[in-house]
Amino acid sequence: MRHKLILFICIITTSLSFSQEQPTSFSLQEAIDYALENNRTAINAAKDIDAAEKQKWETTASGLPQLSASVDYQNYLKQQVQLIPAEFFGGQAGEFAEVTFGTKQSVTAFATLNQKVFDGSYLVGLQSAKVYLEISKNAKIKTDLEVRKAVIDAYGNVLLAEESVQILERNIDVLEKNLYETNKIFENGLEEEESVEQLKITLSGVKSNLNNTTRLKTLAYQMLNITLGRDINAELILSDSLESLTEENISLSLLEVDANPENNIDFLIAENDKKSKELLLKLEKSKALPTLNAFLNGGYSGYSDEFTFAKSSQDWFGSSLFGLNLSIPIFSSGMRSASTQRAQINLEKSQTDLTETEQTIKLQIASAKSDYQFAIEDYQNKQENLKLAERIENKNQTKFFEGIGSSFELRQAQTQLYTAQQELLQAMLDVINTKAELETALNTISPK
Repeated sequence: MRHKLILFICIITTSLSFSQEQPTSFSLQEAIDYALENNRTAINAAKDIDAAEKQKWETTASGLPQLSASVDYQNYLKQQVQLIPAEFFGGQAGEFAEVTFGTKQSVTAFATLNQKVFDGSYLVGLQSAKVYLEISKNAKIKTDLEVRKAVIDAYGNVLLAEESVQILERNIDVLEKNLYETNKIFENGLEEEESVEQLKITLSGVKSNLNNTTRLKTLAYQMLNITLGRDINAELILSDSLESLTEENISLSLLEVDANPENNIDFLIAENDKKSKELLLKLEKSKALPTLNAFLNGGYSGYSDEFTFAKSSQDWFGSSLFGLNLSIPIFSSGMRSASTQRAQINLEKSQTDLTETEQTIKLQIASAKSDYQFAIEDYQNKQENLKLAERIENKNQTKFFEGIGSSFELRQAQTQLYTAQQELLQAMLDVINTKAELETALNTISPK
C-alpha cells in the first residue's frame, strides 16, 4: 500500500511540474518566441543545421588519414595439389611428382594506413560542405520567418473570432430587446406584424453567424496550437487584444526603409544556389586532374598444419609496405568535356535565376509597402465608417420606436452596422498581417 501511495504522489508531482512548464497565456511576441523553439517545422530546420555540421566534418575527415585493419584465417579442408616434373627430384623425364605447397592453416593480420596526397574533388568537396552548411542556416532563417508569419496570422485569427463573437452577442442582446419591445407594441395594436417579422429575420441571421463564428473560433485556437507546436486541444489564453496590436503595428517609418533585395532571405538562398552551381563546375573540371594517394601497411602471418596460433611457440613472420598511387585521366571520349559544359550551363541558369529573384523581390517589397499603407488607411476609414453606421442605426432605432421610421429602414441600418463592425475587425487584422509581410520582405523584424 505504501509503494502504491509513493507511486501515486510521483505521478501527481510529474504531471503538475509538466503543466507548470507549459505556459497557457501568450502575448503575440511570447507566442512567436515559443513557436520558434517548439514549432515542429522549426525544430526540423534546426536539426538540418546539425546534420549539415556533421556532413561538413564527414567531408573533411574523408581527406584525413584512414586506418583499417583485417584478420584473415584460412583452413584448407583439402589442399590443392601441384604437379612438378619428376626429374627436378631425380625422377624419370616425362613423369610428374605430386606436391602440396604451404601449410593447411594460416592466419594473416594486417593494418593499412591510407592518405590522400592530392585530389581536386576533395578540395571542391570541402568548399561544398561549407556552402551546404550555409544553405541549411539560410533555410532555418526562412523557416523561422514563415513560422513567425504563421503565428501572427493564427494569433490574429483567434482574436478576430473572439471579437466577432463578443460583437455578435451584443448585437443579439440589442435585437432581442428590440424584438421584445416591438412585439409588445404590436400586441397593443400600435405596430404592424411586419415589423416583428423583420426583426425576427435579422435576429435569426445574427444568431446563425454567431454559431458559425463560435465553431470557427474553436478551429482558430486549434490552428494556433499546432503552429506553436503544442497539443491541438491544449489550453490557450491570449493576453493581447486586436485593437492594441493594431495600434502597435502602425509604423509609417517602415515605409521609408530602403528596399535592399540583398537582405531578403530568398535572395540569399538564390545566391547559395549559384555558389553550389559554381562548385559543381569546379568539380567537373577537377576530374581532369590527376589524383595521388599514399598508403602504408604492415602485418604478421602465421602458418601451421594444426591450429597452434594461440600458442607462444607459434612463429610469426612480419612484413610491411609503402606505396603511392598516381591516377592520370587521359581520354574519356568527350564525357568530361560534356559534363563540364553541362555544369557551365547550369551555372548560367542560376545566375539568371538570381537576377530574376532580385527583380521579383524589388516588386514584392514595393507591393508589400503599398498593401501595408492601404491597410493603415483602410483601418482609419473603417473606424470612421463604424462611427457613422452606429449613429445611423441609433437614429433609425429612435425613429422606429417613435413611429416615424419603418422596420425596413431599421433593418437596413442594422445590417449596415453589422457589416461595418466586421469590416473594421478585418481591417485591424490586415494591418497586423501586412506589416508582417513587409517586415519579412525587408528582413527588418521590429522588436516589440
